[in-house]
Amino acid sequence: MSTLIAELRPVTAEKVRITNESLTVELTDGRILSVPLAWFPRLQHARAKERANWRWISKGEGIHWPDLDEDISMENLVLGQASGESQASFKRWLQQRK
Repeated sequence: MSTLIAELRPVTAEKVRITNESLTVELTDGRILSVPLAWFPRLQHARAKERANWRWISKGEGIHWPDLDEDISMENLVLGQASGESQASFKRWLQQRK
């Protein structure tokens, strides 16, 4: 019996668009992923200026928002994983913003 082993390549993005409702990412392989902003509470509660201030992590393997201390990997988006931040951590973050 033979086993097919797929070569795993890093998933990378080339474009990002953020609205009040969603995060949309265009991947370099042509896929377009769009997820509800509610998946990432820090982004959902951020000001437009904070959402617009982002940078690539490792040439598109992730996105970093320095004003929000938020990182999202393309791998997690492809796998359909929302933010793993605990409610307690998010509450502390919200209180610090006031």
